[in-house]
Amino acid sequence: MTFFIGMKKKITACTCKLLCIFLIGGLANVNAQNKDDIRIDALLRKMTLEEKVGQMAQITLDVIGKGKNRFASFEPFSLDTAAARKALVTYKVGSVLNTANNRARTTEAWFNIINGIQNIAVKETRLAIPVIYGVDAVHGVTYTAGATMFPQQIAQAATFNRSFVQKAAAITAYETRASGIPWNFSPILDLGADPRFPRQWESFGEDPYLVTELGKEMIKGYEGDKNATSNPEKVASCLKHFLGYQTPLSGKDRTPAYISDQALREYHLPSFKAAIDAGAHTIMVNSGIVNGIPVHSNKKILTDLLKNELGFKGLVVTDWGDIENLYHRDHIAKDDKDAIMIAVNAGIDMSMVAYNYEVFCSNLVALVKEGKVKEERINDAVRRILRVKYALNLFEKPVTNFKDYPKFGSKEFEKVSYDIAAESITLLKNNNSILPLKKEMKILVAGPNANSMRTLNGAWTYSWQGEKVEEFATAYSTIVKAVEDKIGKANVIYKPGVSYKTNGKYYEEIEADMNGTIEAAKNADAIILCLGENTYTETPGNLNDLYLSDLQTELAQKLAATGKPVILVLNEGRPRCISKFEDKMQAVVQAYLPGNFGGVALADILFGDVNPSGKLPYTYPRYPNAIITYYHKPSEERTKAEGVYDYDADYNPQYKFGEGLSYTTFQYSNLKLSTHQLKGKESLLITIDVANTGHREGKEVIQLYTSDLVASITPDVKRLRGFQKISLEPGEKRTISFSITADDVAFINAENKKVTEPGTFKIQIKDLTDTFTFDN
Repeated sequence: MTFFIGMKKKITACTCKLLCIFLIGGLANVNAQNKDDIRIDALLRKMTLEEKVGQMAQITLDVIGKGKNRFASFEPFSLDTAAARKALVTYKVGSVLNTANNRARTTEAWFNIINGIQNIAVKETRLAIPVIYGVDAVHGVTYTAGATMFPQQIAQAATFNRSFVQKAAAITAYETRASGIPWNFSPILDLGADPRFPRQWESFGEDPYLVTELGKEMIKGYEGDKNATSNPEKVASCLKHFLGYQTPLSGKDRTPAYISDQALREYHLPSFKAAIDAGAHTIMVNSGIVNGIPVHSNKKILTDLLKNELGFKGLVVTDWGDIENLYHRDHIAKDDKDAIMIAVNAGIDMSMVAYNYEVFCSNLVALVKEGKVKEERINDAVRRILRVKYALNLFEKPVTNFKDYPKFGSKEFEKVSYDIAAESITLLKNNNSILPLKKEMKILVAGPNANSMRTLNGAWTYSWQGEKVEEFATAYSTIVKAVEDKIGKANVIYKPGVSYKTNGKYYEEIEADMNGTIEAAKNADAIILCLGENTYTETPGNLNDLYLSDLQTELAQKLAATGKPVILVLNEGRPRCISKFEDKMQAVVQAYLPGNFGGVALADILFGDVNPSGKLPYTYPRYPNAIITYYHKPSEERTKAEGVYDYDADYNPQYKFGEGLSYTTFQYSNLKLSTHQLKGKESLLITIDVANTGHREGKEVIQLYTSDLVASITPDVKRLRGFQKISLEPGEKRTISFSITADDVAFINAENKKVTEPGTFKIQIKDLTDTFTFDN
């Protein structure tokens, strides 16, 4: 807002009123922060060393549940008050997480559990500091029965729809609070650039800009526009996993990564920096090892970069048992005490101890008394913890009551989940416009994913690995049930051919009368073949071969040999290679992990009631040894050289990042730049016309890419710099505009500085290109 002093400019009463509201609101926020800081300082002065250290410990719920030991609880769950008093009163433990027995619970059960915990923490301790309870609610409230389960993050990324991501997060925040829980270990802002990794599906995909943009929307949904987490419908978010987690050399979880400082800053850091700037309250640390150093011990990353350079004022929490791992797994500490010293001095504020909290608390107290950890470091950690507790209004309202959340699991919320699933599903191939299918056709539905709610949802659904989904999701439709509802049961033949082994590992499969499935194809007009993966996450999801399994490949090849058109539906957490049979498929549809309404959304797309509009948020590899992102270097994609050494470099993805077909057609034209010579801090306006040239309404994602043609570090071939999703009626044309500055096309140079070097840049939208030059 600009004021003109000494000029003849009238400031209306309305303008003054708006200004006053703005200033009062801003002052209110500042005053609230100052008030909290005053209270925190006063509380810290009262706290003993033991009380401070206790705040830094987090335990899992089973530790304080009635059971044979602290690793499992009896069902139905009930608090062991003696165990709870030992943890919360004697050892002053400040945080609890997770569910008991890896099982979802009702909102009423959650209220009773957390209310019981808070009664002990608040009423039976000297300073009445409430516990902060945390949970992984990564696509809905994982451990709450009846919660709205959304498509997983990778599917949400495929929508390229910012508003949907924010809506899903806002609903998840509401339902998390309905469960009495104020802290959500989400969003996942890791760069999902390695298709081998068992958590790629938990990310927003391979592109730094896409991850950054959708991460900001998710934080806004969780925390609100002004991060007002005292609102009982909002939660504190937790950025995961700082830093460089999803790209280990082996592709396997929690194994070493080798990432240069330049690459860390260029590709991995932007999403976290933007999220910190957006006000996220907490952050979780990478469980792995980067450049030989476990991140939980890396002061350069946790303090120098995160807290000092990025200015993060929030709470830094470990992942599960990761301080212990410094000793037991990584062998950089001589014992548990040494590991605690290393991690806390590196910048850890709270240890997700999980089980053996006594070891953590007793050793950390001793380390401070011995001068090996300064009490100033403890005070800093506790101040950060208390700041989050005050921001969540836990001192005034330690637990929220499920009775105050009438929209929990509502049809309104379920509609949002369906809409996201419908916009995420991505049509990758459609030979001879085989899709949409006619509803009067006789359809064979086959494959291990055809009749499974578990595979539609993925892990972190009612349990950690997703193995309990069928127990909680009986009210929803599998793919085959949705197809039956769409075209009538009499028109559907269901013969899986391959099934997942009950209670087996995710990759264990059995033949399920494959010959009968092939025989059944004779009576079908078309085949919907539902292949992919069973559920997994983290280390249990590691793989040794990116090709789709042998049994599923055999089934696909044999069904294709029948001569009936095969529509391949992929229901998978990561892009498994299908090149052994892809050319025999008439259509390919990527469903990702679309959630409880994914079956219905998929059927609507297959039979034409919904026009697909999803776009790939990653590069789909053709071969296991060709896992290259779209923003690769020029040397990875070369035409054949001249002379004796006439090699080339083959960039050969099965499907490219950003691809996705529609049942209508779009025409791009009239690409214009406001200038071809960008200077200093000027903005460049880019416009393009997009028209729906088909015969039905459709949604399209307009994607803006730039290429730095010459740079001091070998530039990427292109980078996504903007995207917009629009809906167009048949014959409708719209002009879409983007604005970029020199900073938007900057890169991290060899000195790890962000720079925009003078030179020529290419703009690309679809197949249209233009260039501009930049000069300081």
